[in-house]
Formats: sequence, C-alpha cells, structure tokens
Amino acid sequence: MSVYPVSPNTVLANALTHAEEVLAPRINAACPARVAFVVGTQINGVPHIGTSLVQSLSFAAAARVRERFGLPVEVVFGALDNAPHEVVTDPASGHRYQRAYAHAIGEDVLARQVDELYRPLFVALSERLSVPYSIEMYSQQQATEHYRRTWLRAHQRIDAARWWLAPSTGVPHVRVPCPRTGCGWAEKYAERTLVRADNTDSAEVTAVCLHHGSYEAAIEPMGGAYLDLATLYRNLVKELALASVPDTLYVMVKGGDWVFGSQLVDGALQAIGLTAGQLPARLFCPQVVTDTGAKLSKSLIREGRASLPDGAAPWMLDTRMWAGSVADFAERLLDMAAVVLSDPRHFFRSYSAGELGRLMSTPAPAADVTRSISAP
Repeated sequence: MSVYPVSPNTVLANALTHAEEVLAPRINAACPARVAFVVGTQINGVPHIGTSLVQSLSFAAAARVRERFGLPVEVVFGALDNAPHEVVTDPASGHRYQRAYAHAIGEDVLARQVDELYRPLFVALSERLSVPYSIEMYSQQQATEHYRRTWLRAHQRIDAARWWLAPSTGVPHVRVPCPRTGCGWAEKYAERTLVRADNTDSAEVTAVCLHHGSYEAAIEPMGGAYLDLATLYRNLVKELALASVPDTLYVMVKGGDWVFGSQLVDGALQAIGLTAGQLPARLFCPQVVTDTGAKLSKSLIREGRASLPDGAAPWMLDTRMWAGSVADFAERLLDMAAVVLSDPRHFFRSYSAGELGRLMSTPAPAADVTRSISAP
C-alpha cells in the first residue's frame, strides 16, 4: 500500500496547489517582515498524538512558508498552565469551582514539566528544520503589561462582543482566583464575579472564594491579581495583543476541532472594531478521530467513556511510550507531515487513529521529504 492516503477533493483543496497557500492572501496583504506560527496546548497531562501532530505541522508549515515566501519564520508555543486541575461543587451554594494547574502545582514545577515533556520534541523539530521556537507559559503571558492593557481595552467594548464570546448567557467568564496564599480557587462560571473597569488603567474585581468567602482584587497593567479568562475570551485577548505587534504576521495554528469556535472569536474581534483584513491568519490542522468520527479523546478513554479505537496504539495517548528515541519520533512526524502537506487534499481533512498509525509506521520517500520540507 502506498504511504500516501486516498483523500477526496474539497472546495478549499481544489483552490490550492499547496496547502500553505491558504496563508497567501494574508502574507501578500500584510507584507510582514516575519511570520510566527502560534500553537497552544493545555498543560494538563502527557502529550498525545493530536498535540504532537499539530506541533510538528507547525514547524513543517513554517519551513514551507519560509521557502515559498522568503520570510524568516518561528514557532511560538503557548503552554496553557491555567487548565483546570480540580473542579468541585460547593455544597452550600451549588456553584462550581476550579483550581488551575498553575495554582495547584505551581508555575515552577509546571515549567520543569514543559521542559521534560515538550521541549525535547521542539528541539528535535527545530534542529531538523532550522526553525527557531520559543515557549511562553500562560501565567507569564497574563502578567505582561501588553496583555493586561489589551484586556483592559477589550473589556471596555465587552458589551459589543459578549454574545459572540458566550452565546448561551451573554456573560464571558472572567476568573480572578482567590489571591490568598496557597488558595487559587475561582468560580468556574464566574456567577458572582463582578468586574468594574471604568477606564483602561485598572479594573476592580469582587468575587467569592470556595474557602474564604468574598474578596476583592485589582487588575492593573503592571501587576495585580491573576487574570484567567474563559477559552474564547482568552483567545480574543491573545489575538488582539498579537495583532498590534509590528512587522510580524502571527498565524494561529489549531486542530480541526477549533474551526467552529474560531468563527465566534472572529465575530467577537469584528464586534469590537477589527476589520476582516485585520483578523488573525489561521491554519487548521487535520484532526485525529475515532471510527465514530469523534475526536480521539485521551480524557474520555481515561474516564472509561470511550475505548482505544481499532488501529490505535497506547503511545498515541502518551507519546512517551513511542518505542524509539525523541529524534526518531520527530523524524517520523516530519515524514508524515511531508505526506500530509504534499497535497491540499491530504491536509484539509481528518485522519482516523488507525490511518495515522499507518502513516507513522511508513516513512515517506526521502525525495518527497526533501522537496516538501527543507531547511535553508
């Protein structure tokens, strides 16, 4: 059997000769000095194949854009250490509370975990393709003056965007965890969290802690409490912040399951004043699915609500179980990336876990790898 999959045509694939050309309108309009591929991952466990697939395709796509458009490129990895570590229900109020990994485990411990679980693959991919990369924890990002000023400005226009960010309630969640030492609990749905932001210099927040009752906190450009936002709201602020960086075109690289959510984020961005031409460039990577068509979910399998599908292997849920070295794993990922990127039909689609396992076990011909993905 050929290493190449049999892929159907689509409207998008039929409009392109190469997958990376989907970014050509933004690159030609912006005339950037460089292009940065931004990929984020929740740091809530060990890497799985979906995570590694998107990360490797970020590097591979960056290398192809550099070759095609002659621009410097980089990969920016956002480590979302604000992912929920614990979620409980307060028996007194019935409200749900969560504690993020950053508060339950600590930012320093999580930074070491990122170095252990993610950086080795990044180093291997970076060295193989000569594409530089950087890593930023969300806890670091939310503490920067630029991010906080962006949020303070965005919150002044939240009424225009709120139904895009929270279509069910019209109330985008702003979580400011209890600042008491060793706490960090916050209402998951922020029902009793009130944000007062009369200007773009500061915001006052009142909320109710699971253990300590009512508290107040301030969000200021140069400091203040920890700022945690619901997923769509967080993406709005991140993308607004990146849009104001001069000379760099930021490409948001996401799994295919983000296609639908990004429509809401784009609607919110336009509601607060961005034009269509100012919306972020996006690249949606193939999604790994089960035989039912559902996304391959490590959480559902771990919870016993789904089984490992036919053709899948345990290493797909924990890439540390890959039989070879990290360098070998990176090479196989890039071989697969060369196949997936060899034709737009192969890129703009999903793959079953079994088909992905087949692609990982059948290296692409060396000539195709060299032609499709090359270092300078």
